Order: sequence, then structure tokens, then C-alpha cells
Amino acid sequence: MKYLQKLGKSLMLPVACLPICGILMGIGYALCPATMQGGEITGFLNLLGFFLVKAGGALIDNMAILFVIGVGVGMSDDHDGTAGLAALASWLMITNLLAVGTVTTMMPSVADNANKSLAFAKIANPFIGIIAGIIGASCYNKFKGTKLPDWLSFFSGKRCVALISGVVSIVASAVLLFVWPIVFGALITVGQGIVGLGPVGAGIYAFLNRLLIPTGLHHALNNVFWFDTIGLGDLSHFWAGETSADVTWSLGMYMSGFFPCMMFGIPGAALAMIQTAKDNKKKVAIGLVASAAVCSFVCGVTEPFEFGFMFLAPLLYVIYALLYGIFTVITTLVGFRAGFSFSAGATDLLFSASLPAAQKTWMIIPLGIAAFVVFYLVFRFAIVKFDLKTPGREDDDLEEEKKAVLSNSDFTQVASIILEGLGGKANVKSLDNCITRLRLEINDYTLVDEKKIKSAGVAGVMRPGKNSVQVIVGTKVQFVADEMKKML
Repeated sequence: MKYLQKLGKSLMLPVACLPICGILMGIGYALCPATMQGGEITGFLNLLGFFLVKAGGALIDNMAILFVIGVGVGMSDDHDGTAGLAALASWLMITNLLAVGTVTTMMPSVADNANKSLAFAKIANPFIGIIAGIIGASCYNKFKGTKLPDWLSFFSGKRCVALISGVVSIVASAVLLFVWPIVFGALITVGQGIVGLGPVGAGIYAFLNRLLIPTGLHHALNNVFWFDTIGLGDLSHFWAGETSADVTWSLGMYMSGFFPCMMFGIPGAALAMIQTAKDNKKKVAIGLVASAAVCSFVCGVTEPFEFGFMFLAPLLYVIYALLYGIFTVITTLVGFRAGFSFSAGATDLLFSASLPAAQKTWMIIPLGIAAFVVFYLVFRFAIVKFDLKTPGREDDDLEEEKKAVLSNSDFTQVASIILEGLGGKANVKSLDNCITRLRLEINDYTLVDEKKIKSAGVAGVMRPGKNSVQVIVGTKVQFVADEMKKML
């Protein structure tokens, strides 16, 4: 769980880049409908809208790369940019080795299998981005201090990290080459089985759609229901101007349920997060989730909201996905029908309302109010009941450590006392530091004298593992670390 929370925190920086992009795209679509519906783009407002859509899409469309670097740097021990570079090297390696052209050259039979081809066409997704980030960070943490023979000394230390992450990525690609299409194909099979279940099937699809967002595998299901993979094509038939009389299902049923959730449910959940945030972090929570809620309402871009808490509070994310399933069943039964060509925001609702398959679009008001209230109450209850670490409720350790004051300003003396308390330099395997802590690996934990270490005037000592010691120094940790490295 702690690992997932660390991963969630590392995603905060790239996620913070996304809300403004979604808002820009929403405004752009409103000014230039042709960017969504097709057609000629002329006139100042249309060109301005086109410009804004492209500006927002620059990051939204490359969200996976933001995650690569964010996770790489965020998961590394000291948030070093070298880990981000290693993560990017891993991403480029995996996505190129598993690109459709590369895979079909190595395995020509893949080209004859539509599902497998589709799987590799979707390989550049946030899930692979997170894997690449973890590979980069893990290689950095493990090999940043590697010492090579003299004739390879140029590649010692941090310079070898990207090289090692590349090698690891080749192995990961070899595994994914066989695993990825199997998982992708299994989800397509599940989608085919859901089709005959009517409104309940639509709800199951919506639940799985949200649940699979972190992995990127929702694309497999989307292709079953939205496009003509198995003869459905809910989205393509809806925007072609057809009605339910032209198909064998209630046209729009696999899209409509997303509208009340994205337009109103997410703002309700965001309000719950803001109200339950710690007093000293409410402004941070507002800045993140409020802007994400606006982004979701306007154009249906939900990732800034979802990636903001899915790894911090996995249980809450499952509940969130379940609410989508419930509202999709209700929406299908009451007859509300709307479609989207981008996502289920107000912009798409406005554009799709005039299409022949659109039905009872006025019901977005009562459905939206219900979604806002239910999402708000459920999120607030779950957050408080289970003490979930949503944005603004993360542990305060780092903030408190930043306020820690080292009671001895003689850094050489402090380092000497700490080293003595650790059992001497012979007992220290490695030394590193983050923003506020010394992070040490030791040989014999029985030689550690915590009382002696604390006598140096530090704020505290932690023992996260049998051979790990962390000394909380505060923001002056770098000076103490530099002196201790000299002694070692």
C-alpha cells in the first residue's frame, strides 16, 4: 500500500499539468466544432478554437510521457533527473520494440490477427508509461553508485543507469510481446459476452471502462462497444445520424451513462475531497481537484481527477468505477441518450443533442443532480470512514520534517556523531539523502545506537528495514550528508 501511495504522489506533478489543457480543449471545441465533427475551418473564432484544441492536446495526447518522467523522478530515492532520463529511455525502448511495425516484422502472423494488431497499436499508453517510470526509478535506486573497471569508468555511477534501464526494458518488452495481446484479447472476449445483457451489460462495461483506465486496457473494451469490432459501433452509428431502428440495440446506451458522472459526479466527488482535506492543505486540494472537475464538466477529460487519487486510495477508485456502472444502468433504463466523439462533457452533449439518436437530453439535469449528490456523499463517507489519502490528506511527515531544526550548526560534528552512532564507517554500506533525511544502508543493525545519533541534535531516527536507517535532519541535510561522505 505504501508503494502505491508513493506512486500516487509521484504522479501529482504530471497530473497537475493536465487540467488547464482539458479546459483549453473544451473552449476550443466550443469555438470550433469542426475540430470534433469535421468540416472546413475558417474564420477567426474557428481558427482560435483549433489553436486552443491543439495547445491542450499537446499534453493530453502525450500524457503517458508525462507519467514516464513524473514516475521516474518521483519514485527515485532523491528525485534525481537521471531517473527521469532512464525512464524516458525505457519508454522509448518498449514502445519502439512493441510498435505494430516492429512486431509484425518479427512475427508476421500478428498482422493477420485484428485483435493482436490493435493491442500493439495501443501500446503507447499510461500503463506502459508507469512501467517505464518504475523501471527507470528502480534502476537509478539500485545502480546509481555502481563502480565499473577503469576502462569502463566513464559509465560508472549515474551514467550507467539509463544503459541498465534499457537492458531491463528489452526483457520487459520480450515479456509484454506475449502477455499484452493475451490480456487485450481477453478483455475483448469479455466485452463480447457483455453485449447480450442489456442495461446491466452497459453498466458492467462502464464499470470496467473506468477500472481499466490506469492500465490503458480500457481501449480494448471501447473498441468492442464504440466501434465496429464485433458489429456494434455505438459511437460510429450514433454520429452517422442513425437511430435505434437502424441497429439491433438501443443506440447510445454505451455512451450515455458517462455524461452525468463526468459532468456532475466528478464535481461532487471533488467537493468531498476539498472538504475532507487537512486545513493546511485545502488550497492545494482546491488547486488540483477543482480545476480537474471543471475540466471534466466542460470536455469530459477525467484523467487529471482520476490519476490524482487512484494510487493514493485504490479502494476509493474501485468505488468510483462502481458508481459509473450504477449510473449507466439507471441512465439506460430511463431513456436518456446522448453521444460523444471525444468524451462525455458539456461540449459533446451540446453537439450530440441535435442528432437523431439523442433522446430525453433534458434529463441530464435530474440525473446530474443525483450524480452530484451521490458521488459527494459516497466519497465523503468513504474518505472519512477509511481515512483514505486523497489529495490534501497525505501524511504530513515531509512538511513536518521541513520544519525540523538541527540543534547543532557544526555540520562536521553532527556528521561525526551520527557516524559514530551508526557503528562507524565500516558499518555503513551506502549513504544517500532526500530533501530532509539521510538514508543509509548498514551491515550490522546491532551496532546502531539511536540515542547517540539523536545526541547530534537531529529531529529523529527511523528504521524502515533491518539494514536501513533514516536520520531526520531537516532542510540542512545536504550539508550533513556532504560532511559524512568526506568521512566515508
